[in-house]
Amino acid sequence: MNRLAIDFGTSNSAAAVHAGGAVRRLPIEDGAETLPTAVFFPEGGGAMRIGAAAGAALIGGEEGRYMRALKSVLGVPLLHEKRLIEGRRRTLAEVVTAFLVQVRERSESFTGARFTRALSGRPVRFHEDGEKDARAEDDLRGCYMAAGFEEVEFLPEPEAAARACQGMGGAEGLGLIVDIGGGTSDFTVFRSGAEVEILASYGLRLGGTDFDRVVSVAEVMPLLGLGGELRREFGPGLLPVPAALFVDLATWPKIPFLYTADTRRKVAQMLKLAEAPEVLGRLAKVLEDELGHELAFAVERGKIAANDAGAGRIGMGFVSPGLAAELTAARMDGVLDAARESIGGAVREVLVRAGVGPGDVARVILVGGSSLMGFVGREAAAVCGGAEVLRSEAFTAVVDGLALAAAE
Repeated sequence: MNRLAIDFGTSNSAAAVHAGGAVRRLPIEDGAETLPTAVFFPEGGGAMRIGAAAGAALIGGEEGRYMRALKSVLGVPLLHEKRLIEGRRRTLAEVVTAFLVQVRERSESFTGARFTRALSGRPVRFHEDGEKDARAEDDLRGCYMAAGFEEVEFLPEPEAAARACQGMGGAEGLGLIVDIGGGTSDFTVFRSGAEVEILASYGLRLGGTDFDRVVSVAEVMPLLGLGGELRREFGPGLLPVPAALFVDLATWPKIPFLYTADTRRKVAQMLKLAEAPEVLGRLAKVLEDELGHELAFAVERGKIAANDAGAGRIGMGFVSPGLAAELTAARMDGVLDAARESIGGAVREVLVRAGVGPGDVARVILVGGSSLMGFVGREAAAVCGGAEVLRSEAFTAVVDGLALAAAE
C-alpha cells in the first residue's frame, strides 16, 4: 500500500490501493467505488461539498455554485483565473486541489494509512496541442502537490486499463482498449503475457460531455431561441440570434460563468428585438434562475435513455410547463455522427502506430462510462472486423490498473 492510485476523471473519480496481493477499491463516496467529480459551494459560505452531496445540493434547490467537468480546464488559462465563487475570489486550480484533498483524506480515513505518493491516471492527450498537453499535466501535478502529496507520477489511462483487462476474452492475440470518458477518448493496443506489452496509444479530446453538448445544441437550444432571428435596432432586415451563448450553456465547465449581470443584460436586449420573444424568454429564465446544470442533467438523462431504450425524453418542465425534446436513438446517432467518425479514425490511427492490421485485433475492450454509447462499440467492431467486443468494469478498470501499476 505504498502509493495511492487515483483516477481523477472528468465525470467520475476513484481511488484504490494494492494490498494483500489484490486491488482494493476505496469507498470514497459513502460506500460507493466511484465519486462524481463535482463540487458545490453553498451561498454565503460553508464547507465545499463534493460528489453526490454536491449534486444533491443542486437538485435540492439549495443556493450556491455547482461545478462539474473540472478536468476539462487543465492546461488552459481559465484554470488560473480568479473568479468570484460564492463570496470569495478563487481559481479553479484551487477548486481541483480542494477536491483532491478530500479524495486523499477519505482514502486515509478508510485505510488508516498516510499517503504522500500518488499514481494518477491521465488521458493520452489532455489536448492535441503538445504545449497545452504538457501544461495540463503540469497543472494537475501542481494540484496534487498542493493537496498534500509529495510525489505524483502519471500513467495513461488506457494503458492502466490494459493491465486490469488483459485476461478478458482469453490471452490469445492482440487487445484494443477503447476508453471513452467524460472529456477524452483514449485507445491502446496491447499484447497479453507475463506482463502487458503496450504497442501503441493514441487519444482525442472528445468525450461524453462533448456528446452532451452536441445533443443539447441540436435538440434543446432551439427551444430556447437558437436559430431564431432579431430585428435590427436601426434599419430593415433581420439578424440571427448569436449562437455562442447557447454553445456555452451546453458546455458543462462553462455553465457556472454565465450567471453574470452582463450576460443577463445582453439577453434582455436580445429579447426586446426577438421575432419570437416567448422562445428566447426561456433562455432568460434559465439564466435568471440559474437552471443551466438542471438543463445539462436533463440532456444527459435523455441521451442515456435513447441509448439504452431506443428513445428518450429531455424534459424541461422546470423551464416551461410541458417543454420537452423527444430523442430517438436513430436521431441521436445522426447528431453524433461526426463523433463516431472521429472515434473510428482514432482506432485506425492507433492500429497504424502499433504496426498491426484491423484483422490482427482479437478483442476490443470498452472502458469508461461513455463507451456504453452503442455507436462506440459498433464503430470499433466495424473497424476491427471480426474482433470480439467486450465490456469491462466501465467505471473502475482504470483505477484497478493504476493500483496494479502502483504495486510494481
